[in-house]
Amino acid sequence: MQTVNKPRVLGLVGATASGKTGLSLAVAQALNCEIVCLDSMQIYRRMDIGTAKPTPDERAAAPHHMLDIVDPSEPFSVAEYVSRAHTVIAGIISRGRIPLLVGGTGLYLQGLTLPMDYGGLPSDPAVRERLTQESMQLGTHALHQRLIQIDPPTASRLHPHDVRRVIRALEIYELTGMPMSAHRTPTQADAPYDFQLYAMDWPRGELHARINQRVDQMMQDGLLHEVQALLCSGVSPNAQSMQGLGYKELLPVLMENAPLETAVESIKTGTRNYARRQLIWFRRDTRIRWIASDARADAAQMIVRYWEENRHEY
Repeated sequence: MQTVNKPRVLGLVGATASGKTGLSLAVAQALNCEIVCLDSMQIYRRMDIGTAKPTPDERAAAPHHMLDIVDPSEPFSVAEYVSRAHTVIAGIISRGRIPLLVGGTGLYLQGLTLPMDYGGLPSDPAVRERLTQESMQLGTHALHQRLIQIDPPTASRLHPHDVRRVIRALEIYELTGMPMSAHRTPTQADAPYDFQLYAMDWPRGELHARINQRVDQMMQDGLLHEVQALLCSGVSPNAQSMQGLGYKELLPVLMENAPLETAVESIKTGTRNYARRQLIWFRRDTRIRWIASDARADAAQMIVRYWEENRHEY
């Protein structure tokens, strides 16, 4: 049973190269959805090939949001994404349409799911700023290790890169003398929306083949030239955006004359490893309904049917 009186939000999540874009367009057209990007790389302008961003034709098939919203030279946080996405989702709902989250960034989904104030526990901007500076100087893993020492339960459920929540947990400990796990913390039941989530479930070998094919296609489409154009436009190789898969591996090719073939293989290996981490993350989420790859031809109809069967619960 789903939660009454919360707006429903549909989502297609899962591993890279699992077919989210094509499926999302079929679902969006059937249900009158507006698509909300849930991808930490597709937010960047001028980074189209390496992020597998929807094409102009695909964007024309359904309204898309949270794409091309940040310059590649600018940093962008989970908190910023959550703030903007909440506004976008509220706008879609106010228009009587269905928000459809599409992407594979688990931290973004977690940010939308769990309120970030942790039940009104005390806060201190000075403490938070100091911890933020420490994270920049020592690295996010150092702060996460500190949290492991004082609050293992909270540390176990927070990714080291979820800097905002790690800092918040440390701040709560400093201000209250108690670990955050000793306080009531938000759960999925506290989410402002009722999420209905789906993901395609591919056998590992098939998913790896799809990833390798996608990387080869990206190279044919001009990924190396895209990275070169970003550098020539003044984007620093150390920029947050340039640490994404497909970009960081090609930097040595352009800047140090490293072998292109080696870089391409590194992209494939890194993407396969990333897909594995995505699947580990999403399989922990009990809300997700997994659709077997051999049912992919009927996946859109399955999602539409389930959505419509449950709409009278609200």
